[in-house]
Amino acid sequence: MNTILEAQHLNVWYGDFHALKNVDLKIQDQKITAFIGPSGCGKSTLLRCFNRMNDLVTTAKVDGNIIYKGTNINSKSIDPIKIRSQIGMVFQKPNPFPKSIFANIAFGLKVNGFKGNMEEAVEESLTKAALWDEVKDRLDKSALTLSGGQQQRLCIARALAVRPQLILMDEPASALDPIATLAVEELIRDLSSYITIVIVTHNMQQAARVSDETVFLMVDDQRSGYIVEHDNTKQIFTQPKDERTEAYITGRFS
Repeated sequence: MNTILEAQHLNVWYGDFHALKNVDLKIQDQKITAFIGPSGCGKSTLLRCFNRMNDLVTTAKVDGNIIYKGTNINSKSIDPIKIRSQIGMVFQKPNPFPKSIFANIAFGLKVNGFKGNMEEAVEESLTKAALWDEVKDRLDKSALTLSGGQQQRLCIARALAVRPQLILMDEPASALDPIATLAVEELIRDLSSYITIVIVTHNMQQAARVSDETVFLMVDDQRSGYIVEHDNTKQIFTQPKDERTEAYITGRFS
């Protein structure tokens, strides 16, 4: 299998707090990888390393290599804005801009100097996000008029517009109702045919439903997050190799 992104001896601090410790991880191309584990184990911290979002935290320090398509994107010589155009991110709560539906999708394209047909590009992105048919007659309306599930799919469409090869999703369905959650999960599966996706989720059933591979993290005695086990999802949920993983997925974790 092809590795699109690799973390090598990755450590993250917030001030004096060692949030992530000695993480080595390979993310496979065009697969869905889920991060699971108890609250505070560093799932979101690890995810945010992959497009340099931790740069925006003044107390954060990130050591180690993050190799994306052969380039160490953790190098200070790499422009994080360029990285974020290649590695998109969708957050826990839908965060559409207070602009029209059309302007939300067009924004990233304009920032990246897109010179093509904007109308076609917007339609393509909304179609990929399974939203076009629902909004095509009201593209000039505020994105804030959409339902929560529609707003999240709009945010996914916005990320897709600049044609990233990898999208990071931080609990993308946790604020949605069950029907909207199912729609987002179906969309994630559809997108994985041509995009690599890494998803953080507290919902183990969701991880089992949508992901190809699962990474289980927990914390040590100093509350530092680390990886316990990484395997294909079926293996993790049926025959995990580590007893701590088994305890967590069966609800016996303490």
